Amino acid sequence: MYDYIKGSIEELNPAEAVIECHGIGFLVQISLYTYERLRGAKECRLYIHHHLREDDETLYGFSDKEERRIFTLLISVSGIGPNTARMMLSSLTPEEVSAAVASGDVGRIKAVKGIGLKTAQKVIIELKDKIARGSTGLDLSSGGTSANTEEACSALVMLGFTKNAVEKAVSSIVRKEPGLSLEDIIKKALKIL
Repeated sequence: MYDYIKGSIEELNPAEAVIECHGIGFLVQISLYTYERLRGAKECRLYIHHHLREDDETLYGFSDKEERRIFTLLISVSGIGPNTARMMLSSLTPEEVSAAVASGDVGRIKAVKGIGLKTAQKVIIELKDKIARGSTGLDLSSGGTSANTEEACSALVMLGFTKNAVEKAVSSIVRKEPGLSLEDIIKKALKIL
C-alpha cells in the first residue's frame, strides 16, 4: 500500500520515529540500524512495510530498500513475526543477515535475542535460496546492479510479460553485458521478449 514516507523527523528513538508529512504525523517502528542512519537528520525517507492484522495496524520503516527486503523475507518464515525480524535487524545489519543466511551461520542468527536453534535453522533453510538470488529470483552474483535488474524486471512484468520469461531474459542480458543502465536492460529485454 505504501512505498515510502518522506518528511521531517518530529520524534526519534531507537524503537520508533514520528515522521511528519503534509501535516500528518506517522508513527513508524524502526530498527537500530535505521535509527543510527537517521540520528542527527532533520528530514528522511523511510521505506515502509505496512503490517495489517485484524486487531492491529503498524508501519515499519527502513532506511533503504535492502533492509526492507530482508525484513520482508524474514517475516515470511513461519515463527518469525515483525518484532522478531526488527530485533534481528537491530542486532545485525541487513548485509550481516544475508551473509549469515548464505553461509549457513546458525550461531550468528541464534545469537539474536529471542532466536533459538530451531528458528535459526529454519531461517537459513527457508531463506538461503531467496537471499542468494535477490528479491527477483535472479542470480545477482553474475554481474550487473541488483537495483537495475530488479527495476527492469518490475517494469517488464507491469508491461504484461510473465515473470519467468522476464527473469530469464534479464538474467541472460545481465550475464552477457554486466553494468548496463536500466534503460538498456529494458530495451534489450523487449527485443528478446
